[in-house]
Amino acid sequence: MNKTITIYTDYVCPYCLLAEHVIAEVIKDKEITIRWRPFELRPHPVPTLRMEDSYLPDIWQSSVYPMAARLGVPIKLPNISPQPRTDKAFQVFAMAEEQGLGHAFTMSVMKAFFQKEKDIGDPEILADLAADIGLERNAVLSALEEGIYSASHLKAQRHAVEDAQISSVPTIVVGQKTFTGVPTPSELLNAIDALEQTESNTKRNNFLLKKEGQKITP
Repeated sequence: MNKTITIYTDYVCPYCLLAEHVIAEVIKDKEITIRWRPFELRPHPVPTLRMEDSYLPDIWQSSVYPMAARLGVPIKLPNISPQPRTDKAFQVFAMAEEQGLGHAFTMSVMKAFFQKEKDIGDPEILADLAADIGLERNAVLSALEEGIYSASHLKAQRHAVEDAQISSVPTIVVGQKTFTGVPTPSELLNAIDALEQTESNTKRNNFLLKKEGQKITP
């Protein structure tokens, strides 16, 4: 069984970057894969957040910055207003995911936005970030211009909304356990232990069925 932690994310959510830090620390000695799935918080035509409004500065001062300080993660509120839409970034993510680079691209985009204040809605910046992790820059620009991965992203968004019923990010799925927001290391470890126990039980049951000459249902 492939052990996977699934994270539904939007690249303009600072808690997604903080959650990844907690997860990465917990699983660094474990054979567990992180799988990112898109969820645009404010898809077109919903307005994106603005620096001039009180919500962003207030939530960062009261929650984001204190949590980032506790975790030791460098992060800052980007001085970009209104915040960029993330549909183009998720189109490039779909391209990166095809080549096994989805995690690398996701981390590159979030760090570019929250640590370097890059406009991740700009195709040129997205192409630079993609090239840094191994994609062909001109191919990325062409894919964005032609909308090659727009249908893939819309399908992913529908999955998040309709199938997974995601309403906030990060939403983190570990086996049968779902977290909304940033879990504590102990909470995450408990969920991983349960996932590993499920895997162990499945292997044991399959072995017994095979031993008894019964057909194993895949």
